[in-house]
Amino acid sequence: MTERMYLLNYAGGGGVTPFIMNCVVILLLISRCFTWSSALYTPERAASKKLKYLLEPPVSADVTGQRGDNVTLPCILRTKPSHYKVKWTKTEPEKVGPENIIMISNAHTFKPYGHLGQRASLRKAHAMDASLQLGRLELEDEGTYRCELVNGIEDESVTITLRIEGVVFPYQSKDGRYRFNYQEAKEACATQDGTLATYSQLYRAWTEGLDWCNAGWLHDGTVHYPIIHPRPVCGGELPSGIRSYGPKDKNNDRFDAFCFTSQTSGSVFYIAGAFSFEQAGRTCKNQGAEMALVGQLYAAWHFRKFDQCDAGWLKDGSVRFPISNPRERCGGIPEAGVRSFGFPDKNTHVYGVYCYR
Repeated sequence: MTERMYLLNYAGGGGVTPFIMNCVVILLLISRCFTWSSALYTPERAASKKLKYLLEPPVSADVTGQRGDNVTLPCILRTKPSHYKVKWTKTEPEKVGPENIIMISNAHTFKPYGHLGQRASLRKAHAMDASLQLGRLELEDEGTYRCELVNGIEDESVTITLRIEGVVFPYQSKDGRYRFNYQEAKEACATQDGTLATYSQLYRAWTEGLDWCNAGWLHDGTVHYPIIHPRPVCGGELPSGIRSYGPKDKNNDRFDAFCFTSQTSGSVFYIAGAFSFEQAGRTCKNQGAEMALVGQLYAAWHFRKFDQCDAGWLKDGSVRFPISNPRERCGGIPEAGVRSFGFPDKNTHVYGVYCYR
């Protein structure tokens, strides 16, 4: 029997129907929002937002780091009240429940809270410095942080954006397309050294070349897919952009996943051979390593320009290879990327192996 292998890259196949909104409805919503916002805006409200105690962070205050880095989120006092406290929180609009407090401090001491608080401290470079230091950055740390000064009944705040440098990769179940509910997608990303991507991360990936015609879950429970080259099976009548299915039923609706990962502390390497899946695992172990995860291979390709024109097993049972320098005999696809052969039979197919150490 002749067997066919299908090579997938960022320009993946699979038809989906984009979510299309009626233009009239959009215009009406915009009109209503504008009217409502205008009614709320007054010069007095604008003036009340002028900072008295805190310095407005410059545009450059947006902070970028990789997983494992230590970063500082700036917050500087303009003047110091006699009695005050500073509260650092991470804002999470989609989260229901109490706010995510990281730290509360005053002129004399501070108290950390929660998981982030365990890795946080105050910089205290000078008497007016309330900047927050975060150590050993994790994938989930990306987002918006608020530094709030509370002085009796007065309070004011500034916000800082923290961005984790990384790469978004589409991930599909070994059982085929559109098999994950939201929780399963979240767990699938975690098993591959990643987390569900945010919309901002997917948008950045799209601007960097991600073109994928299968819809996937994002961190906020919405479903999207990025298209650079519109084609008939991928909403070809629409311009390039992020196609949206909007919020879906997290328990019953099923899609693929868009995962996000960042720099790793170890390295990925390839061992040539003709191994079954089980033999591949033993081969890595003999080298003091483990079979690489999908996220680890993507991180090696993205951050270290890993280029290997040889298919190899990964820990999830898929077979892939990373290409940073596209050429005709390495998949025949003009864009750089991680090529995939899917999930071949673990016993009857033989390949090399990608290990992580």
